[in-house]
Amino acid sequence: MTSLEDRKAILVSVAEARAKGARLSAISDIVGVDVRTLRRWSTAEALAGGDRRPSAERPAPASQLSDAEKAAILEVANQPEYAALPPTRIVPMLADEGTYIASESSFYRVLKAAGQLTHRGHSKAPIKQRPPTTHVAHGPNELWAWDMTFLPTQVSGQWFYLYLILDVFSRKVVAWEVHATDDADHAAKVVKRAALAEAIAGQPIKPVLHGDNGATLKATTVLGMLNWLGIKPSYSRPRVSDDNAYAEALFKTAKYRPEYPKRGFADLEEARSWAADFVHWYNHAHRHSGIHYVTPAERHDGRDRAVLEARKAVYTQARARCPSRWNGRATRKWDRHEQVTLNPERDAVCPAAPAEVVERHSA
Repeated sequence: MTSLEDRKAILVSVAEARAKGARLSAISDIVGVDVRTLRRWSTAEALAGGDRRPSAERPAPASQLSDAEKAAILEVANQPEYAALPPTRIVPMLADEGTYIASESSFYRVLKAAGQLTHRGHSKAPIKQRPPTTHVAHGPNELWAWDMTFLPTQVSGQWFYLYLILDVFSRKVVAWEVHATDDADHAAKVVKRAALAEAIAGQPIKPVLHGDNGATLKATTVLGMLNWLGIKPSYSRPRVSDDNAYAEALFKTAKYRPEYPKRGFADLEEARSWAADFVHWYNHAHRHSGIHYVTPAERHDGRDRAVLEARKAVYTQARARCPSRWNGRATRKWDRHEQVTLNPERDAVCPAAPAEVVERHSA
């Protein structure tokens, strides 16, 4: 729908073009307006009143609710037996009684127009969560994820506590500890161990450490240690279980290993021995599916480039020996992932990210 001002501006341009010898059909193609429409706009009535469609009187749709029906909807929705129920339950209950007033969507529209479309009942209304914080890692020791998990013992109700810090870019476990108690001092100690093992003090870019909202990981002792090490903390959203997906996936891998005792650990030494064996296997023998089936240690040290290039060459040679066994022209892609994103807000985050850890908060 073209406004009256735009129409007059177009007609002025058309008049100037025609005065210089241009044909109306050619002008129509350029401005994108049909010839008949240009001629209709040129009439005195059109130049005076413009488009009459916005002000036209239109008959009410035959399906529109009457005032009596709208009043009946509000009366029913505010009755004691329906006041705490949403329209999706009110309408079927009325149908069971042999009554039909309107559809669920009509109930919602009428309640909204009356200012009554609020949370019904005494339960708390759903809390809108903020968007997750996005972090992008382009190399090792830029983004870490950590968490604590319970290790069962052979005594009912007793647990050991496994603390793990994972490098998100390489998936390497950079530090771990197992303790008999859940304490902030243990969490601070494992962070310090990771910083020493990876020589964070001498690096220009300090890692971001992402964890959940557990009291242990947010304790003053832990925050003081992170501040002293120059590591910036990051936390998942409250009551959102998948904001720390890399750490959760690591714990699942650990607890589904054949060596994981089904009946629990006999003592603390057995738990620590199992954890040491698991971390060594995970870092140096486990070919991780998220990093093209190289080991986390190879990716952390940069050795995965040579591994992937050699693997790509093997596939290329195999295709050359028997091309008929390969669909299409390309072999399986073994290109290295140059960046890893934690909680991406949208696909455009990764390509637009600079060559450093990017943290972005969305209000």
